[in-house]
Amino acid sequence: MSPQRVSPNNKTSAGISLSPRETLAERYTTVRRMSEALCQPLAPDDYNLQAIPEVSPAKWHLAHTTWFFETFLLKYFLSRYQPFHPHFEHLFNSYYEQVGQPFPRAQRGLISRPTTEEVLRYRAQVDAAMAALLASAEEAHWPEVAERVSLGCHHEEQHQELFLTDIKYNLSINPLRPAYRSDLPKTDTGTTTSLAWIEQPGGVQEIGHDGNGFSFDNETPRHRVLLATYALGSRLTTNGEFLEFIEAGGYQRPEYWLADGWRTAREKSWQAPLYWEKAGARWQVFTLAGMRELNEHEPACHVSFYEADAYARWAGKRLPSEGEWEVIANQEALRGNLRESGYLHPAPVTGEERPAQLYGDAWEWTRSAYAPYPGYRPAAGALGEYNGKFMVNQLVLRGGSCVTPADHVRASCRNFFYPADRWQFSGIRLADDR
Repeated sequence: MSPQRVSPNNKTSAGISLSPRETLAERYTTVRRMSEALCQPLAPDDYNLQAIPEVSPAKWHLAHTTWFFETFLLKYFLSRYQPFHPHFEHLFNSYYEQVGQPFPRAQRGLISRPTTEEVLRYRAQVDAAMAALLASAEEAHWPEVAERVSLGCHHEEQHQELFLTDIKYNLSINPLRPAYRSDLPKTDTGTTTSLAWIEQPGGVQEIGHDGNGFSFDNETPRHRVLLATYALGSRLTTNGEFLEFIEAGGYQRPEYWLADGWRTAREKSWQAPLYWEKAGARWQVFTLAGMRELNEHEPACHVSFYEADAYARWAGKRLPSEGEWEVIANQEALRGNLRESGYLHPAPVTGEERPAQLYGDAWEWTRSAYAPYPGYRPAAGALGEYNGKFMVNQLVLRGGSCVTPADHVRASCRNFFYPADRWQFSGIRLADDR
C-alpha cells in the first residue's frame, strides 16, 4: 500500500481523554522516541558526519535537543537535579549566548567524545527527570513549565527535520552514494498537471498566527497587510519545467539573475539544483533512498532563492510575498506530502486539487525578507534568542516539506534561510500580478 498524504491528528494514540499533564507527557515521550527512531537506519560511523558547517552530526542533534530540556526546564524547575555532565552545557549549546559560550558550529563533527552511547544515556537521564517534572511541577509553575515543554517538543521536531536534511547532504558527498533508507517507496511516476492560476483580489488582509494552538514567536503578532490583486501558481514548479530553464541556458544568462545570485552561481559552479547528476544524456538525483532517475513530474527541489528567483524571471513571473502565500494558504486544509506520508521525497501532484502542494513536498521560497512583524518583541532572557536575533539577511520560506512533521506546520509558519542555501528541501511556486 502506498503512503498517503496526511493531515495532523490531535488525538492521543489510544483515543483516551487525558489530563493536560498526561497529554503533554505523552507528546513529550512521542517526540523524543521519534528522534531516536529516525536514527535507527544509521551505521555507528554515520553519527558524527558533518560535511559542511551548515549541517550538524546526528549525534549532535540527539544531544542538543536533550540539552534544551535540561537547560531550560530541569535546571529551573526540578529541585536537586544534577546535570549529566558539567561540560555538556558548552558542547551542545547551539547559539544561546546568555546561557554560556556555544561550541563552534563548524566543529561539531570533531566531537568524537562523548560517544553516541553516552549521548543516549544522557537522553535517558533527562527523559526520566522530565517525567518526574511533568508529574510533580507545582501548579504555580505549571503554565511556564507547559509552555517551555511545548516549545521544546516543537524545537525537537525542527531538529528531526534538520536531521533528515543534514544526513542527506552528509551521505551525498560519499562517492558510494549510500542510502539513508533503501526501503523508501518511490513516488508515483505521475504526469505533470497543467499549471493554473489561483487569483486573489487585493486589499487589506490579516496574516500571522491567530492565537489558537502553538506558534513560534516569529509568527506573531497578527497584523494587517495591503496586497495588490495577484495570482498564485496552482502547484510547485516541476523538475521537467526547471530542466527547460537549464536547457535554455538559464545558468549562463545573467539577465535572469540578481547580482549576488549570479556571482554566487559562478563561484560555486552551479549548473543544476543540488543533488542532480548527469549520467550520459540522462539526469539522476540523489535521494534519501540513494540515486534515482530524475522524475520530471516531481517538484523541483534543493534550489537556492537565487535559482528560484532566476527561474521565475525566465518564466516571466515572480516569487510570491509571504503575505500573498499565507492569505491563500489560510483558505485551504492542511494536508500534503509531509514526513508521515513516508516518501521523504517530493511527489507529483495527484488529482485535480487546486491549489496543490501548499503544504509538504518542498518549502517554498518567498521574496519576503525575514524580518520582525510590526509590534514583535522577543521573549525576555535566553529563550528570546530562539528567533529574534536571526531576523536579518535571510528570506522566508513557507509550507513545509516532505520531511516536515505534520503537526509542525501551519499557514502562519515561517521558515528562514540564507538566499544561497540549497541543502534544505526548498522549491518554487510562481506568482503573478493581475
